[in-house]
Amino acid sequence: MRLLAALQGDLSKMMAQELNSVRVAVTTGVREATQGLKSELRSQIEGSGLGSRLANTWRGEVYPKGRPSLGSAGLVYSRAPVVVAAHDQGALIRSKNGFWLAIPLPAAGTGPRGKRMTPGLWERMRGQRLRFVYRSGKPSLLVADNFRAKTGKRGGFAAASASAQKSGRGLTTVPIFLLVPQAQLRKKFDIASAAQRWQDRLMVLVTQSWPEESSDT
Repeated sequence: MRLLAALQGDLSKMMAQELNSVRVAVTTGVREATQGLKSELRSQIEGSGLGSRLANTWRGEVYPKGRPSLGSAGLVYSRAPVVVAAHDQGALIRSKNGFWLAIPLPAAGTGPRGKRMTPGLWERMRGQRLRFVYRSGKPSLLVADNFRAKTGKRGGFAAASASAQKSGRGLTTVPIFLLVPQAQLRKKFDIASAAQRWQDRLMVLVTQSWPEESSDT
């Protein structure tokens, strides 16, 4: 009877320990899969040329927080879901006011702190009005008049001085924005395939997280 009681006691303890090991393994595997998917999605965005700022909108959480659980679940989400979904699925973009989409050309440059340039922002920064140029059968343009080509390796254009504008020599008109009624945003990455890959790897990650059996008997 004592042997049976001792055996029952040890068995209960062993089962409790084993159950806790399972909880830890499941939670660790889920955490690694969540982190892996988040990292892959960030890499997809950076690899497509959209930059680290958008890439870092991806976040990953594991629930429940602060303790291992057999029911652990991972959540990977973006804090810019509309932008990410547009590049994941492809989207047809139209102007909000029904007129034109202004696509910056290289001469437009960038706004303060790398902000995307718009016609209004360009005019405020330069103190100059852009001129609309209609082109039949081709995208129309917003151009800047009275510019001069820069000398040197970097090239580019700069607003002409008052004396240059007066003489008219060396002046040119520079396209700043391309105007189109709509633009097709092509698919740049694949969220669903990445999610499926990490879901398929989850059981392997859980198994790898299983603690080795103790040599003590």
